[in-house]
Amino acid sequence: MPQSLVKNYIHITFSTKNRASLISEDIQEELFRYIGGTSRELGSPSLIVGGVDDHVHILVNLSRKMPLMLLVEKLKTHSSKWIKTKGAEFVEFYWQHGYGAFSVNPKQVEDVVRYIQKQKEHHRKLDYKKEFVRFLKNYDMPYDERYIWD
Repeated sequence: MPQSLVKNYIHITFSTKNRASLISEDIQEELFRYIGGTSRELGSPSLIVGGVDDHVHILVNLSRKMPLMLLVEKLKTHSSKWIKTKGAEFVEFYWQHGYGAFSVNPKQVEDVVRYIQKQKEHHRKLDYKKEFVRFLKNYDMPYDERYIWD
C-alpha cells in the first residue's frame, strides 16, 4: 500500500497536580480552547475538550506522525505555561505527572463527546479518582493505585 491511512480516536484525561481545584469557571472555556488549538497545531485535532475544576478530558484524532506520549507532554507543557500568564492565582498551576489515554471505537465517538460535554453534571456524583479508576477497570488495565496519583 503506497500510503499510510490512520484513524485513531483517543480519549485523554489528566488532572491538576493533587487534583487541586485550580481550573476556575472563568478560565475553563479559554483553557479548553487553548488545548484544542494546541492539539490541532500538533496535527492531532481535538473533537472536544472539556472538564471541571480539577481535570480535563480531550478526545483527539491522533496523528500518525505524533506519538501519544509526546502529544500529551506538549499539551500539558504548553497549557501549563499559558495558564500561568493568566493571573497570580495560576502561578502555582501544575498538571499531574501521568495521564490516562483510552482508544475509542469510531462508532462510539458521539458517546464520548456527550460524556465530555456533561462533565459538570457527571461530577456532581463522582469525583475524578473514582472516575479514573472506573476507566481503568472498564478497559481492563492493570494498575497499582499507589502509583497513579501524585
